[in-house]
Amino acid sequence: MNEKSNNKFSFILNNQLTILGIVLGAIGGYLYYHYIGCSSGSCAITSKPLNSTIYGALMGGLFFNMFKKEKPKHTSHEN
Repeated sequence: MNEKSNNKFSFILNNQLTILGIVLGAIGGYLYYHYIGCSSGSCAITSKPLNSTIYGALMGGLFFNMFKKEKPKHTSHEN
């Protein structure tokens, strides 16, 4: 495994909860558009499937990111 693919794998592992939130939010945003939506077309977010999907992905990523535990940073103490 080379260094570049190792960095990608490490990024995915470190952000898996946020990525899951983005995917679930995008699915939820599209389902909201499909089943509820905006029949008049005057709603900025829910009148188009792309807008609704992107908004859902953003909200899902932000929501799931709240539950991410930060790893403590190790500092060296010199005496």
